[in-house]
Amino acid sequence: MAFWSTTLRKMILTFLMAMVPVVELRGAIPFGVRSDLNIWLAIMLSVIGNLVPVPFIILFVRKIFAWLRTKSKWLEKLVSKLEARAEKKAEAVHRYEFWGLVILVAIPLPGTGAWTGALVAAMMKLRMKKSFPAIAVGVVIAAVLVSIITYGADKVF
Repeated sequence: MAFWSTTLRKMILTFLMAMVPVVELRGAIPFGVRSDLNIWLAIMLSVIGNLVPVPFIILFVRKIFAWLRTKSKWLEKLVSKLEARAEKKAEAVHRYEFWGLVILVAIPLPGTGAWTGALVAAMMKLRMKKSFPAIAVGVVIAAVLVSIITYGADKVF
């Protein structure tokens, strides 16, 4: 019984870590594997966890930003900064559409990922039907890249 509770705790933590902005699956996959989860289980939990916030960001972030702007000058500055960052990243998405969003999400570098991709999609007013599949493809590519970079192709395949 202790095995399942320990393993389940590690699975839940890996899943939740993937939902956190900045950390996302880039931190969740290594965490899961380091916690003795099977690499494929860590990848699966991280991909699913990373995708959970995406629809909420796409659907609600503009309304949340509008509300935050009314609360304080500091929050208004923060929102403006996030919007400017999303606008800067949106150039590639405008140019290459679906594949631009995939690439933005797939590159495992700071300032990219599902949260950034969803924010860009929301700021560009892209429909969920178009943006979610692109973000999902990007997340899967990022998971493969992070896993290969961290553990080597022989462990992943």
